[in-house]
Amino acid sequence: MNDYGEVIDARTVRFRRLLPGPIERVWQYLTDSRLRATWFAAGAMEPRAGGALTLVFRHQDFAINEAIPDKYKAMEKGITMESRVTHWEPPRHLAYEFGASSVVHFELEPKGKDVLLTLTQRDVSSRDEMINNCGGWHSHLDILGERLRGESLGPFWARVERYEREYPEIIP
Repeated sequence: MNDYGEVIDARTVRFRRLLPGPIERVWQYLTDSRLRATWFAAGAMEPRAGGALTLVFRHQDFAINEAIPDKYKAMEKGITMESRVTHWEPPRHLAYEFGASSVVHFELEPKGKDVLLTLTQRDVSSRDEMINNCGGWHSHLDILGERLRGESLGPFWARVERYEREYPEIIP
């Protein structure tokens, strides 16, 4: 399975990752603020379609001993994004608004002892935003996989910068 995001169309990208299960455990990492904070963003989530969601990004919490690149210095103290849950179907499908116009879907499918996570971001506003988001999603999903496998965390910011150099070659 290729870990890189697959461009579905000019406004949609999809990632697939095979993660250690069970499905309920992976669901918890998507929905529980404390667990979500270990790989993506903390924040309260009303567990229902239409529910409020606050995403609090504090990348330094899992960017162990890494300096924040100049490009992201504004994020050093963290940033908060208010959002809304658009789909709630435990433990298989979660979707929420992401940014001004985009929606991100997390779909989980059991595969034996593992779980196939399909992350699809729809309505991405531009190629530049897709490149930026792909670098971020790819890096965050790497961290999620490491957490679920009980591995030591690899670098975060170095990955983001690497993927942001690679995705312009992948995204048409």
